Amino acid sequence: MTSPSASIVIAGAGSVGAYVSALLAAAGRNVTLLLRQPLAETIAAHGLRISDLDGRDKTVPPTALTLTSDPETAFRSADIVLVTVKSHDTAAMAELIANYAPKDAVVVSLQNGVQNADILRHGLRPDDLGPEHRVVDAMVPFNVVQTRVQGEVPRFHRASSGTMQIEAGVKGLADLLNVPGAPFAEHGDIEAALWGKLLINLNNALNALSDLPLIEELGDRRWRLLIAGQMTEGLTVLRASGIHPAPVEGFPPRLIALAMRLPNGLFKLAARSMMAIDRNARSSMWEDLVARRPTEIDYIQGEIARLAKKHGVEAPLVQRVRQFIKEAEKAEKGSPALTPEAVAGTPLRPQLETP
Repeated sequence: MTSPSASIVIAGAGSVGAYVSALLAAAGRNVTLLLRQPLAETIAAHGLRISDLDGRDKTVPPTALTLTSDPETAFRSADIVLVTVKSHDTAAMAELIANYAPKDAVVVSLQNGVQNADILRHGLRPDDLGPEHRVVDAMVPFNVVQTRVQGEVPRFHRASSGTMQIEAGVKGLADLLNVPGAPFAEHGDIEAALWGKLLINLNNALNALSDLPLIEELGDRRWRLLIAGQMTEGLTVLRASGIHPAPVEGFPPRLIALAMRLPNGLFKLAARSMMAIDRNARSSMWEDLVARRPTEIDYIQGEIARLAKKHGVEAPLVQRVRQFIKEAEKAEKGSPALTPEAVAGTPLRPQLETP
């Protein structure tokens, strides 16, 4: 199952799914990509262009991948299924996997949020005494930006850095998936890793509301104060819940929140060792607003809000940001391009030191 010839199915050709599938195929893995027909036709005609911050820039030919829009065709001989759909589509994908994939297939959640593996397990629960699908959780730390122009090769660019973390326990799985440009490593406490990433992902909504590239947003201390404020609320809620988030790329979330509060000059020095971000990178939540799609706000800010209510802890900024995204979704006009003061509801400038 974890041999180089194992059949790997990517369930969902979003930014992360397309990026990972192309690099797995480029490394000689046996990859099937389950995707919508229009994108399947585009890739069949042009291939997939993959690039990253390290200078990698290559086009993977369509012959390196099996492309299909039919879940039965995709899953019937799958050894490993990488689920890369949005969180609100997880239950529907679990039903398809349950209907068509072999019972001994390993199912890996490569998604935002902290509940997707449990949603998959619930949806894949056997109704007989036969074998049960093994569900493995994983965390993707980096951002992928896609560019699709009619008649051209669709491009998927890794715009930030990091190594994907995968739950330990399936022998050889991390080694099989670990390929140049899309590194994987086992993590001994994947739940803690997911909570650490969720705290970082609280910025997805702010980036979506700002309508700015991530590098510009992070260059403005007013936005960073909002990032830090959300993270601090999140850490307080997790502490009340008995949850201990893991460091992300070696940096504890509390340290990242502190760094966000630094004056611009000091932040720029600290950020050199903390992150690498492409100048065009934006959050996936911004992409969803622009495309008039439902966002994952309920699986990020919503998780903190749920725990805050359960444990009687206040998280007003997280709630306020969540409400702004809900309003933007309803308006269907893309990003509202708010100022940080509008998001905060109070003036931020007096809190700032001169850059």
